[in-house]
Amino acid sequence: MKALTWQGKRSLSIDNVPDPRIQEPTDAIVRITSTAICGSDLHLYEVLGPFMNKGDILGHEPMGIVEEVGSSVTNLTPGDRVVIPFNVACGHCWMCNQGLQSQCETTQSRDKGTGAKMLGYSELYGSVPGGQAEYLRVPHANYGAVKVGSELPDERYLYLSDILPTAWQGVKYADVPDGGTLAVFGLGPVGQFASRVGKYLGQRVIAVEPVAERRAMAERHGIEVVDFSKNVGDELREMTDGRGPDAVVDAVGMEAHHSPLGAFAQQAVGLLPDAVAKKAMETAGVDRLSVLHAAIDAVRRGGTISISGVYGGTASPMPLLTMFDKQIQTRMGQCNVRRWTDELLPIVEDPSDPLGVMDLKTHEVPLDEGPAAYETFQKKEDGCIKVVLKP
Repeated sequence: MKALTWQGKRSLSIDNVPDPRIQEPTDAIVRITSTAICGSDLHLYEVLGPFMNKGDILGHEPMGIVEEVGSSVTNLTPGDRVVIPFNVACGHCWMCNQGLQSQCETTQSRDKGTGAKMLGYSELYGSVPGGQAEYLRVPHANYGAVKVGSELPDERYLYLSDILPTAWQGVKYADVPDGGTLAVFGLGPVGQFASRVGKYLGQRVIAVEPVAERRAMAERHGIEVVDFSKNVGDELREMTDGRGPDAVVDAVGMEAHHSPLGAFAQQAVGLLPDAVAKKAMETAGVDRLSVLHAAIDAVRRGGTISISGVYGGTASPMPLLTMFDKQIQTRMGQCNVRRWTDELLPIVEDPSDPLGVMDLKTHEVPLDEGPAAYETFQKKEDGCIKVVLKP
């Protein structure tokens, strides 16, 4: 089959690789019909390269048609249409039963000291082959494949694999009080959905984003928008009776703009041999923190910061005095996708499309054009916000 594979920092290729096969009785094989590029894929493309191996198949936002099931898979049959969460979770361990599927005890990457395995996301999370390919092996398919209808287009369901539940969890974790204000930093795909989710839940939403095309998309959905600047905290306070928003969702993460020291650290680590670079990332502060620090400044006293953007450093400096003095609460973590799919499925199937799932994709290209699409997405060229690949 054809697959999009990692070859090096900012280097991808389309290769012919062996078709996946049933390895465990709980597996299923899915023929991919749509698979998206996620903002966190760009971390593998750039910063997290030391944890990648040449030939790794990327992608953790897939959906398609079941082709084959293992002998223990009882709720799927060939021909079923499914969307695949990026967490590889069993659905029956203690963590899964707590709604913490991203910490699944059956699939935890214990050799790396990290949580549940993830599709297509480096040796940090199990080096599981990803879904930017013609076919995908789905482990724990009884739980890890969500059956969907056959009438609606793929884009109604595709984002249930990651970014929509990630946004939903981010807003839920923000715990905005009734009638309160949510600020969303970053209007990439997760930030777009977080803004819409907040509005859908009755909150006032103000989104902060430096790219004009991304602000324009949010405005189409009734979101107030402001540009990102060094004075954004003052601007948000002026818009919220001098206090600041009740909560902030950081939908940006480790590669934020306007972070020259973090950018320098990431570039320096990228020049090291992989073994040395891994150790540096495991012990050093290599995140670009401008957005997170701006969120800490902007949120009101006693407010909440919900971090949906991925961070990768273990010693990134944080203004703990300010956080303690302002009594800021923080919540964060990989999305527990299956915790939210039952809530979200009827919303995405609603004919009125209240979260605008049909207004996110800006680029749809064949899988063969995947390497160029990564570059376009990373550089934010051509108004690129969300790329869907078609195998």
